[in-house]
Amino acid sequence: MSTSLIVILIVLAVLIVWMVSMYNGFISRVNRAKEALSDIDVQMKRRYDLIPNLVEAVKGYASHEKDVFEKVTKARTVAMGASGTQEKSKAENALSGTLKSLFAVAEAYPDLKANQNFLQLQRELGDTEDKIQASRRFYNSNVRDLNIAIGKFPGNIMANMFHFSPMDLFELSDADEEAKEPVKVQF
Repeated sequence: MSTSLIVILIVLAVLIVWMVSMYNGFISRVNRAKEALSDIDVQMKRRYDLIPNLVEAVKGYASHEKDVFEKVTKARTVAMGASGTQEKSKAENALSGTLKSLFAVAEAYPDLKANQNFLQLQRELGDTEDKIQASRRFYNSNVRDLNIAIGKFPGNIMANMFHFSPMDLFELSDADEEAKEPVKVQF
């Protein structure tokens, strides 16, 4: 074998190893981002499960606040049916806003604020909100890493070749400034 043929084969082998490594890196990043999005879904499901109990606890004390209960229930239903990162973000923002109005109603009832069931639900919802926030940060950091890898040269060439595309961040909408504040669950 000639020296030039050996050099070409070595360069070709290095190129193939590099392409496989780059491809596997993209696959790993995509799967980490999907796993992180799944973590958000788990925490949001927990939140969705708590909301009917919370509404029922408040309903007993503030039965004339029917409009607030309907808005919370509707926002929960919309959020549960949302698909896609952007749609979920928007629905979660709306749900957070309606939960704030529910807690505002609850503040007007001292007996409710002392109810052990309500206090337990309040603590669980606060814990869930913290977990959702942590899950969003984890997801966004994984998506950021993926998007950087897809955008940088020569990764962008490989990403286009294998049809990898950037993923959307899970973020609060700029239009809903109120949703940027955490849900108030302390009285």
